[in-house]
Amino acid sequence: MPANFYLTAPHVLLPSGPAPVWLRIENGRITAVESTPRTDLPHNVLPSGWLCPGFIDVQVNGGGGVLFNSTPTVSALAQISQTHRRFGTTALLPTVITAELAVMQQAADAVASAIAAGVPGIIGIHFEGPHLAVAKRGCHPPAQLRPLSDAELALYCRSDIGVRMVTLAPETVPAAQIRQLCEAGVIVSLGHSNATATQVAAAIDAGANGFTHLFNGMSGLTAREPGMTGIALSESTAYCGIILDGEHLHPASAKLAWLAKGTERLVLVTDAMAPVGTTQNRFAFAGGWVQRDGLKLTNDSGSLAGSVLDMQSAVNYACQQLDIALTDALQMASQTPARWLGLTDRGVITVGAHADLLWLDAAIAPNPPQTSWQIKQCWLAGRPQAA
Repeated sequence: MPANFYLTAPHVLLPSGPAPVWLRIENGRITAVESTPRTDLPHNVLPSGWLCPGFIDVQVNGGGGVLFNSTPTVSALAQISQTHRRFGTTALLPTVITAELAVMQQAADAVASAIAAGVPGIIGIHFEGPHLAVAKRGCHPPAQLRPLSDAELALYCRSDIGVRMVTLAPETVPAAQIRQLCEAGVIVSLGHSNATATQVAAAIDAGANGFTHLFNGMSGLTAREPGMTGIALSESTAYCGIILDGEHLHPASAKLAWLAKGTERLVLVTDAMAPVGTTQNRFAFAGGWVQRDGLKLTNDSGSLAGSVLDMQSAVNYACQQLDIALTDALQMASQTPARWLGLTDRGVITVGAHADLLWLDAAIAPNPPQTSWQIKQCWLAGRPQAA
């Protein structure tokens, strides 16, 4: 397929909904959305199915047998990105789980080099910890949990690592430091926290605008203390990541999250670990081992340790288990995370956007119930990718 061409399908998912339009793609961008194409470029007609934006995953620890913490290199990032692209993810934030400063710096250097080299799909970095609460640490190694130091602040404020997201517990980081991070352009997400509603509200006032894996690793909602969960559900402007693997959440809790947050604020994430896309059933992490049992990952103490979820499965779960319309589920995997990250030219089919696109097969209806679907083709910057 040439670099400049027209592309259409029976259903093209625009911000306003599906429509039978033509996309003009030039030099990796969408340059026009038209009802009738002109004749100066090749026409490519997808005979069936849906054309939608590529998925954006803000929390990816690994994939393809590689864990970013253990191998913070450019080649590891390429392997992780290539693996997740098979499941529709065209942009992601490689995620560093709580670790010593040297590992965090190596990871940032790898991301900077990957972005400079144009490694497909790498758009920034997510530091999940180390400024977390011991009481809600989950699989994060307790010996590495610590306050925010000047060295880490400088790391988060680097200008060469793309989109920067930091997950922290507001009871461990003063509001003044949260404000400093946000003013430097860092996206602050709250999680792995036992904070009170008052502490969470102070962090939001300081600029935090999201929550990491809603319900998991955070203080719960009770009658007289909303906790982090209650504020996350009730704060209308805050984004919430959610892991729809059937292990992290009961379906009723997941459905409640969608009813409270809506398609515009609920973000599908994978929290994917090394085994995604492989048959790997055990891997080393934080001085111990993580075991795989079906779709469940647990460490030596029995705590959940990420997931083997991919974005295609997360979208399918939203449709099949939660009765969410396909158009909404696709938006929560593309446009909504793009908005959280402040990206106006990704996750959406509109003029000026990156031509990162997915062709989904024909056995799809716009509303539930849904059947499983497959990705027939993926484009990055207008170029078809190998399966």
